[in-house]
Amino acid sequence: MTKPLILTDVEGTTSSISFVKDVLFPYARNALPEFVHENSDNPDVRRWLDTVAAENGGICTDEMIVETLQGWIDEDRKHTALKALQGLIWQDGYLSAEFAAHIYPDAAKALKQWREQGHTLAVYSSGSVPAQKLFFGHTDAGDLLPLFAAFFDTEVGHKREADSYRNIAARLNRPAGEILFLSDVVEELDAARDAGMRTALIDRREDYPEPRTGEATHGHHRVESFADVRPA
Repeated sequence: MTKPLILTDVEGTTSSISFVKDVLFPYARNALPEFVHENSDNPDVRRWLDTVAAENGGICTDEMIVETLQGWIDEDRKHTALKALQGLIWQDGYLSAEFAAHIYPDAAKALKQWREQGHTLAVYSSGSVPAQKLFFGHTDAGDLLPLFAAFFDTEVGHKREADSYRNIAARLNRPAGEILFLSDVVEELDAARDAGMRTALIDRREDYPEPRTGEATHGHHRVESFADVRPA
């Protein structure tokens, strides 16, 4: 019998919301001006800067683009260009060991166990795929990158749209019913369920002091730790 594939979110699921909000976002915001100044001619950077400009009435200066991006960081906007640029900036922080990615101990332990048991693991996050790989390659529990077979970001679709999960299932070449999606966001779980996936609501007290129970779960299986997730 084929073991279920486990697809996991990151922020609020494997890792604390506070790490992203209080460490990664401020680091990227502060580093943006110098990063853009030094890398504006790099094609991998320029394409995203031009995307921001084109979507905002043809912003003509990089300084204005930086201000726009910093505003998006403050809003926690889930924009693919912002996420891609943040990932490039965070690379410097990870490689220089200015910080390590937070991961809950129960998540690190369960991910290792599931992989040993033969489950395929994948990630779906609003953060860019390069940022996801940096994150799991530099966690406070060590290098977890080899555990994962695939990574998906918003280029596959937005996380609250069922078609995004259908696209992921197709790319993984697995029936949606053989995929278990883990997330702290009920609306994301709704979309995954609409696509035919199994779901589990990760409702951590560290991130959500008020438990989400009853109707607030939208009928998704609720757990407070990866230790309580039953993949099969």
